[in-house]
Amino acid sequence: MKKEIICNCCGAQIKRTEEFFIQDYLHIIKEWGYFSEKDGKRQEFYLCEACYDRITGEFLHPVTTVEVTELV
Repeated sequence: MKKEIICNCCGAQIKRTEEFFIQDYLHIIKEWGYFSEKDGKRQEFYLCEACYDRITGEFLHPVTTVEVTELV
């Protein structure tokens, strides 16, 4: 498990105990392909929940949300 996760947007450290993270976060890995100016590059970043909410709140089309009743 990764020892430290920092939000790439605001710089906040995702809180954790010795064994696991106690704050949730978004982790995105994107491998760019043809027809992109980033062709052949792989990018990765983390967002804390507050930054995720702020960014997606500005979307023209809202994020699709589905209620999940069985949590893993």
